[in-house]
Amino acid sequence: MSSNRRPNPSASRMRQRWFLIALLALLVPSAPLTALAYSQDRVATDGAGNPIRIHGSVVVIEPDIELSEVLAGGVQEPRKEWTETARRLYPAAVHERLRAANTPQQPDFVIPKDLAPDTRLGQVIRLNEAVSISVLNYTSPGNYLATKGKRLDWTLGPGVAELRKATGADYALFTYIRDSYTSSGRAALRVIGLLLLGGDVGGGAQVGVTTLVDLRTGQVVWFDFLAKQTGDLRDSQGAAATAANMLKGLPL
Repeated sequence: MSSNRRPNPSASRMRQRWFLIALLALLVPSAPLTALAYSQDRVATDGAGNPIRIHGSVVVIEPDIELSEVLAGGVQEPRKEWTETARRLYPAAVHERLRAANTPQQPDFVIPKDLAPDTRLGQVIRLNEAVSISVLNYTSPGNYLATKGKRLDWTLGPGVAELRKATGADYALFTYIRDSYTSSGRAALRVIGLLLLGGDVGGGAQVGVTTLVDLRTGQVVWFDFLAKQTGDLRDSQGAAATAANMLKGLPL
């Protein structure tokens, strides 16, 4: 997969940040990020109530990944070199896990640099973000929809046919990860906070969302959300560990 990314205009960056903030707010509206160590995966069921299994090939959609450093004041500063490394290592780790499970794979789908958001493909990618938020919100205990209950019953609609036509795959794997790392200045401030204030001011964290969509029907057949303080996408070992966490429960 190419490490080159399409231009990231401010509107797109704001949308991506909103996506992450919305996911975190839905998960733990009152908990600080440093307190998170959470994972949630959901698998769709068939008419008989049995978990769906993958039958067909999978395409990895170019992951939306950004790595940042948490500066002393708490500001997250994106790190281009780290991000490019993660965008190379993480998909490789995903492919390795799929190969180990003997899952047929299609070549990665790299999102075109000039893809307009109002095109069919652009709409599918944006719709996946919206559906991911809904899945996280309405499959959590105490917040189930009356019409769905505990079932993973969500779809991206017939528009996914465009993505199947472009990739030749039966399933699409969408991934969104934001990973941050504590700078030396922030680490020192955390120590001071613990010693003098008795509380943690917070540091780095890893947050990710993955969905598997059946491109023949549009159905979301699997969903996973991960939020934790540990994890490192800057080397092969860390990328493999993150892939293992992000793909936990994938119905291979």
